[in-house]
Amino acid sequence: QVRLVESGGGLVQPGGSLRLSCVASGIIFSIADMGWYRQAPGNQRVLGARITRGRITNYADSVKGRFTISRDNANNTQYLQMNSLKLEDTAVYYCKIETATRDYWGQGTQVTVSS
Repeated sequence: QVRLVESGGGLVQPGGSLRLSCVASGIIFSIADMGWYRQAPGNQRVLGARITRGRITNYADSVKGRFTISRDNANNTQYLQMNSLKLEDTAVYYCKIETATRDYWGQGTQVTVSS
């Protein structure tokens, strides 16, 4: 059974930083592509950042230069380092892992940027 567990969300002031983690189990982590998506209230879920099994990364324009996605295959964990956070980064953040047969999602972690 595949399970994704996210952590690291919380309340932060504008300009602050957070690091999200997503630990996966029940999956061959090293060969999967994966990413972080976010969903603000009233909006659709959109891509924030993605990393392939070959560690090629791509980012939404809104987070480029501020967010960094990474992966630790030895510990089945992907990360999202978020710096210079803005009010508009407030959302529920979801990790996603893509396999040849289907995609898997985490339960989501709330990130709130507020002064």
